[in-house]
Amino acid sequence: MISTLPKRMPHHPLYDFYQYEGFWYYSGYLEAALCMQQSFNPQPSDIFLCSAPKTGTTWLKALTFSIITRHDDDFANNPLLTKVPHDCIPFLEVDFLSNPKILDTVGLSLLATHLPYTILPKSVSHNCKIIYISREPKDTFVSWWHFIQKIEAKITKTPLVTLDEESMFNMFCQGKSGYGPYWDHVLGYWKASVERPDRVFFLNYEDLKEDTLGYVKKLAEFMDKPFSKEEQDLGVPQEIVARCDFESLSNLEVNKSGMHRPETTQEISNTVFFRKGEIGDWKNYLTKDMAKLIDDITYDKFQSSGLTFTSSACN
Repeated sequence: MISTLPKRMPHHPLYDFYQYEGFWYYSGYLEAALCMQQSFNPQPSDIFLCSAPKTGTTWLKALTFSIITRHDDDFANNPLLTKVPHDCIPFLEVDFLSNPKILDTVGLSLLATHLPYTILPKSVSHNCKIIYISREPKDTFVSWWHFIQKIEAKITKTPLVTLDEESMFNMFCQGKSGYGPYWDHVLGYWKASVERPDRVFFLNYEDLKEDTLGYVKKLAEFMDKPFSKEEQDLGVPQEIVARCDFESLSNLEVNKSGMHRPETTQEISNTVFFRKGEIGDWKNYLTKDMAKLIDDITYDKFQSSGLTFTSSACN
């Protein structure tokens, strides 16, 4: 069935992208999504970390993992010290296909996905709590561009000429990036959070940067793992914030020299998940015309939704 869907053109030199119900997917991830719709049965207590690529997923995973496992470690022996956050929380589009019974073996109520809200298994969107992180679109594009360049340069042993910034920028604006259109991805979860705020927690990367401690406490409440008065007096929330700080994570030896999914076709260096994490870095890469185009699309898409980004201006 997937092979009959619209295919992204020009053809990608490494893998095919297909459009399904308005979004673009790498064929393997779409296969996993369609299989999960039929046979994925999480527990109502499971929590799903959802995001479009390059919007703060690594940081969100580190924070929520630390919140939910804080009673199991002494801060000196946490798995985040020896594993990249992506190895601590299953990624459904990869892990479900390799192990359809993953829910029986994961041992943790946190799972992650980049899937749009509309393609989530009903067992997830109807029954489970969802945490979604979004990011200002211009910074999202720049982060995505760098990420793809690093990954595909490693795969091909040389940078891909077809993936220059201009061509990738055009694909992003046309909605043809992985899991795109980005704006529709964000809107799906935003609308769900407005309709069901008790089940869908929506936050912006920029707001999380501005008040990390406050959001860690809000996330703990939403996850039904609130900090006790004793924990707050001991500074546990502050310790989690410090442990998951960008500099702290990126300077860990495992994230400087380790590999994600070693000895598999998904193998990549942990360093690709840590670049800058800065707000407004797009100014170093986009022309004024490029920034204006993204801002215009953002305005058109979000103008009637009530959703805004704190750094959407072009200046």
